[in-house]
Amino acid sequence: MPIRKFLLSVALCTFVGAASAQSFPNKPITIVVPNPPGGVVDTSARLMADSLAKVLGQSVIVDNKGGASGNIAMAQVAKAPKDGYTLLASYSAYHVGNPAMFAKPGWEQKDLMPIALIATATNVITTHPSIPATNLKELIAYVQKNPGVVNFASQGNGSLSHVGTVLLEQETNTKMTHVPYKGSGAAIADVVGGQVQLFMTTPPSVLGHIQTGKLRAYAVTSKTRHPMLPNVPTTAEAGLTGFELEAWVGLFAPAGTPAAVANQLTEAAKKALDTPEAKARGAAQGIEVRFLGQEALAALVKRETDYWTKVIKARNITAD
Repeated sequence: MPIRKFLLSVALCTFVGAASAQSFPNKPITIVVPNPPGGVVDTSARLMADSLAKVLGQSVIVDNKGGASGNIAMAQVAKAPKDGYTLLASYSAYHVGNPAMFAKPGWEQKDLMPIALIATATNVITTHPSIPATNLKELIAYVQKNPGVVNFASQGNGSLSHVGTVLLEQETNTKMTHVPYKGSGAAIADVVGGQVQLFMTTPPSVLGHIQTGKLRAYAVTSKTRHPMLPNVPTTAEAGLTGFELEAWVGLFAPAGTPAAVANQLTEAAKKALDTPEAKARGAAQGIEVRFLGQEALAALVKRETDYWTKVIKARNITAD
């Protein structure tokens, strides 16, 4: 290509990108959620949508596309027009785990451009009260002395509760028996009923059972205590240093979205989350509103993908 035509092409692309940013957004934005309504991802997306709409002055619609462990929604956004009007509220377990658990998930991480981290949620380690342990050290000692005897529930093969508990086994040199469920509801019911002994999940889903003594809480898997469980120590406080497990929700756009539009979305997300209303709404739902920009989110994805892939491959974990 002659140099003059090449420079003209570059200038035209720059002009189009700048023009797109100047007019963006001029129609509703859709945030695709890879989960059914309810739960951490959906709650985070709806909080983001409401706050983002106020900042951008444009409607933001939440579209729930559950199924195939998130792959349906993620593939949809990866193939969407690269204009900033279709975004993904991605869940950490799907984003960093699926590439290692599915031969053909229908999307790749490189197909999705990081925009902003929007929320995180810790987990709490719980058991049925029949387990003879009153604190985390006693629980670990009991499981070590009884390899394979304790059953642990998960929301399904390859879920955060599955991989997270496998990580706990590795950190504590323990062995438990995995009992997968399809979602939290049935898992919680069986742990409360004593059919399964251990479950690691987000605090809001088991708060009532902990408060009534139907479940025993040992530790939350974050750096700080959870406001809903102020008397439950962190894993570090309970004597298990180095083990932390947080679910996160990030906002992503199709790769190739103009940088000016992506940057505008990132700045808008930062403003949307940096309000007392957003923080209070998140806390009431058991999630922590937390912002990270594009580079920091990309680094988080890279770090956790490397970590999860090693565990998934070593234990031959496959998704439902």
